[in-house]
Amino acid sequence: MGSAALHIARTGLDAQDTRMRVISNNLANVNTTAFKKDRASFQTLAYQVVTAPGAASTAETKYATGLNLGTGVRVQGTQRLETQGSLQTTGNGLDMAIDGNGYFQIQLPGGGLGYTRAGNFSRSAEGQLVTSEGYQVMPGVTIPEGAISVTVGTDGTVSAQMPNQTDLTQIGQIQIASFPNPAGLQAVGDNYLIETPASGTVALGNAGVDGRGTIRQGMLEGSNVNVVEELVDMIETQRAYEVNSKMISATDEMLKYVNQNI
Repeated sequence: MGSAALHIARTGLDAQDTRMRVISNNLANVNTTAFKKDRASFQTLAYQVVTAPGAASTAETKYATGLNLGTGVRVQGTQRLETQGSLQTTGNGLDMAIDGNGYFQIQLPGGGLGYTRAGNFSRSAEGQLVTSEGYQVMPGVTIPEGAISVTVGTDGTVSAQMPNQTDLTQIGQIQIASFPNPAGLQAVGDNYLIETPASGTVALGNAGVDGRGTIRQGMLEGSNVNVVEELVDMIETQRAYEVNSKMISATDEMLKYVNQNI
């Protein structure tokens, strides 16, 4: 019995340690552009059924509740919370934020596609619209050399004003990627997510269409991490960790008493 209690308390320590790691990552990214915080979910481990509910207690009666002994807890998974972060004005014409649902599609090294809500884009030496790492935004947009200014509409239409011209010239269209289950996207670092079987197949379309968000030029989306909420969760996790530690100490004292006196 004592060893079982030690095992259960150990699973509690492992679970709370994992939750603290999730909270720590959220707080570390409080100022990361368009970062979406994670939440750890827990589930019970298998139960040991000593007496099943409804089993015969005598020839004429049955147990009403039974006796089930739990074996601990584990982290079931982490869920990314897709709530909108606050939009912050930057004044940079190549900064873009998605107001609503969806992701920018990015060409990653090796030919794969990544998805992000971080729209801090730049112009490459070849005139292409790229991320800070130099990855091209897809579908590709090339800004003509000598363009005086670039305008991005809420629907993703990209236009440039050329020298000696009063009218804007359309040079491309930024499309927004959407997924049946955005929470199923896999985070791979550097603000990028990749498609998985759980997320479903990507669907590209113009901003503001079929539930996709609109594009806000000259703005960036902030992190959706609430520092106060994370600090409260951190204190709660710390207290739960301490309780499980005390359970190990108490069980150890009980075993010591048994060994010395029985």
